[in-house]
Amino acid sequence: MTETMRCVEIEGKGGPPDVLKIATRPRPAAGEGEVLIRVAACGVNRPDVLQRQGGYPPPAGASDIPGLEVAGIVAARGANAGAWNVGDPVCALVTGGGYAEYVAAPAPQCLPVPKGLSPIEAAGIPETFFTVWTNVFERGRLQRDETLLVHGGSSGIGTTAIQMASRLGARVFATAGSADKCAACERLGAAKAINYRETDFVAAVKELTGGTGVDVILDMVGADYIERNIRSLAVEGRLVQIGFQKGAKAEVNFMPLMLKRLTYTGSTLRIQSAASKGRIAEALRRNVWPLIEAGEIRPVVHATFPLDRAADAHRLMESNAHIGKIILTT
Repeated sequence: MTETMRCVEIEGKGGPPDVLKIATRPRPAAGEGEVLIRVAACGVNRPDVLQRQGGYPPPAGASDIPGLEVAGIVAARGANAGAWNVGDPVCALVTGGGYAEYVAAPAPQCLPVPKGLSPIEAAGIPETFFTVWTNVFERGRLQRDETLLVHGGSSGIGTTAIQMASRLGARVFATAGSADKCAACERLGAAKAINYRETDFVAAVKELTGGTGVDVILDMVGADYIERNIRSLAVEGRLVQIGFQKGAKAEVNFMPLMLKRLTYTGSTLRIQSAASKGRIAEALRRNVWPLIEAGEIRPVVHATFPLDRAADAHRLMESNAHIGKIILTT
């Protein structure tokens, strides 16, 4: 291993080419309970864009280098790093530092690269799969034969949620912004994708469910979607909020929350403890990894860029033209 590494730094806040810069830094070391990963690929996610724009600073103690998920090889291990050994192929959720040739990751947040997947595909797993599992199946309590509405169905989160929920026995609907994106959602397992630019999803959900509404909604839009989501839920329905792309404020009639006995919840992943994330990792390994290795679920990779083209990756993310994941390779 070299003593230094290439990485992407955020210099101030602003547009991708202005502030995303290649730099050389000392290689990190694996601390207590950590492994050092030689990164082959890392995922690009919406929180990376928000961090670059100055709206999502890393939590205390986290690396200022962007990047929340990686895949690669264990290069070194610290004390009490569990069963991981040097040379093991892993993918990992990290609190930052992914846009780099090396990153230290808490051992509980690492998972084996599923059999049959490339490092590029594996790098697109952790952030979205951890997020979907904990929000849809734990907080949202989605059960077999229930219905799920996924907003942003063609995003990394959306393509993951559609596959995971449909393979585990739920009926899935999705919203997306074009005919091509809707078709992609349906190929992945959505029973119906709704083009939100052409159709009111509230009316569509009412028709698709015979007027009863859906059991669970996964939303990252916020703003005026909040009240529309509440109107789209069935009795005892659950609305799970994981983002506010259109804004965190809205004027909402909450009376249906009481009348339909609804649950409105949400979470963020980055600030949770390593122990909490490790619990999610174990649930994924037990419930989802077999489906990935059987070929029933596969991360959807839209495009890859080398590390020094991180700005192009961010531009693509902000264009919303992608379907699935955007990956950087080292």
